[in-house]
Amino acid sequence: MTLQTFYDLHDERGVFRLSITMTILVAGLGVAMGILSGSASIMFDGIYSLLDSVMSLLSLFVAKLILSDTQSGYLSDRIRRRFSMGFWHLEPIVLGLNGTLLIAVAVYALVTALGTIFEGGTELHMGAAIAYAAVTLVICVAMARVATIANRRLGSALIALDIKGWIIAASISGALLVAFGIALLLPGTPLGWLVPYVDPATLVVVCLVIIPLPIQTVKDALADVLLVTPTELHQHVLTETARFVERHGFEDFRAYVARIGRSREISIFIVAPEDRATRPLLEWDLLRDELGDAIGGKGPDRWLTITFTSDLRWAE
Repeated sequence: MTLQTFYDLHDERGVFRLSITMTILVAGLGVAMGILSGSASIMFDGIYSLLDSVMSLLSLFVAKLILSDTQSGYLSDRIRRRFSMGFWHLEPIVLGLNGTLLIAVAVYALVTALGTIFEGGTELHMGAAIAYAAVTLVICVAMARVATIANRRLGSALIALDIKGWIIAASISGALLVAFGIALLLPGTPLGWLVPYVDPATLVVVCLVIIPLPIQTVKDALADVLLVTPTELHQHVLTETARFVERHGFEDFRAYVARIGRSREISIFIVAPEDRATRPLLEWDLLRDELGDAIGGKGPDRWLTITFTSDLRWAE
């Protein structure tokens, strides 16, 4: 495999490989420079990046599984038998875990930073701190831009979360660069006593900004795991099915909709009069095709089941 193929930005997996490589680079720089400069905020940035790289690896694994499941013969028969419904359910689990861990790390860092402030702050090696903030800011902005352009074609929720992670990382680096730049100017002025507090105070602000960001992602992931019915999709399915039932003179219907990660699972039961139940199977299949086309979204991420019955009990 060539380097160009390995980092193919037209492939979800290639985007993740590039993201993971750059995240590991930023994480290594953060931990090393955090130790050298004595900065808790830089150390937090490195740990945050390290956590992000681990979650990106997990996201890459899930993306591979989902893609493999849609390609016949790519997975072993044993795995297909164990996961006959596919791997879409793993996506919201990964998203929820990622968001929860980011919140937990930020809360811990916030508590630590507040403790440092109450203890009198900390001394920094400003040159190393400013150099790190500048370099990582460039890397993070570049990665967010590259991934955003790539995801316009791919439309991946996992990449979207990864982009959010790079934007957050860029915001952290930008805040650190500004804070350390100001701290560099304070010695010798009446505000020089604030220098030891710059690093923990910056970390407090960064954490307060970061903590709310993954909350919506966690809520959406939890809704997918709990199979909460997506309102817009459900209404669309109800509208199209009602038109179909009226057009063909069927008696009633029931529709059930769930979103699991990138997949859309739709089950429709249509009640047909008993005197029309003896139609050839081909006619029923043509009717299914008609309703499926009306609902739209045909592809490997749509799981559509349309059942015709003469007894409403089978639909409830």
